[in-house]
Amino acid sequence: MKAFYHLPGLFEFYELYKIFLPLFYGHREYFYDWCEIGSIYGAPADCIWGGGRVGFGNERAENVYALTKEYNISARLTFSNLLLKKEHLTDKKCNRLCALFESENNGIIISSDLLLNHIKENYPLFYFVSSTTKVLTDFKDFKKELCKDEFSYVVPDFRFNKSIENLKTLTKAQKDKTEFLCNECCFFECQSRKECYENVSRKSLGILCEDHICTSPYSGRCYRFSDAMENPGFIGTDDIQNTYMPMGFSNYKIEGRSLGSALILEFLLYYMTKPDCRLKVREEIYLDSMLDLF
Repeated sequence: MKAFYHLPGLFEFYELYKIFLPLFYGHREYFYDWCEIGSIYGAPADCIWGGGRVGFGNERAENVYALTKEYNISARLTFSNLLLKKEHLTDKKCNRLCALFESENNGIIISSDLLLNHIKENYPLFYFVSSTTKVLTDFKDFKKELCKDEFSYVVPDFRFNKSIENLKTLTKAQKDKTEFLCNECCFFECQSRKECYENVSRKSLGILCEDHICTSPYSGRCYRFSDAMENPGFIGTDDIQNTYMPMGFSNYKIEGRSLGSALILEFLLYYMTKPDCRLKVREEIYLDSMLDLF
């Protein structure tokens, strides 16, 4: 059994992946043999169908498409805006992206049923991923989402990550569709996660609005991987190998589209790289004069 990682930054960290992917596939001895790249996900900065994060991702779509095609990696467009209306479905840029990336190998991360139906009708080759931005906090609702035929994968709220007894009740087919969000740093007891995602959706649509004010105890700190590791919902490599894979789960999502490329590299090192090879990978990345880590 393999663990398939779904990595952040399809448009946001193109320059990093342009260096990392040939390293990963050219030197597999540096990396764990039990893991593979399942997909890379993201959206352009000015994509109105986008959600989850806003304002990141400036690489040309044609370059992104060519890179994922070269390595036969599934590209996932993050179209998880929660607040779309019928008039938004005709957006030329988003429809052009669908036309370019449409393939049975590529997917759409989605929250809106309206958009889901539009893409199914006009770009039928995509597979679909139910986004965690739906914030389904009742496990029964999560199970219902897993039963929907239109979704190939469902990303549960990260607070279900350690609900081991509930997770054991899932069928094999449901486990195959479950994609855990591993490294979330959001306050575990947050009561306004849905409002935060809705705020991002408004900004993606160009609606002038105040920033969402996070009231968590850690709201004044930027994302820190060390904080995420202390989160009750954190899933690390030991958890994946010793708990989740033996239970039959194989899909793991790494968040980080709004973070810097230096921190994304740390995720790639921690989750995918053998400890005694991490320095070698760092050196290969750092010494590439074409990449400016930030």
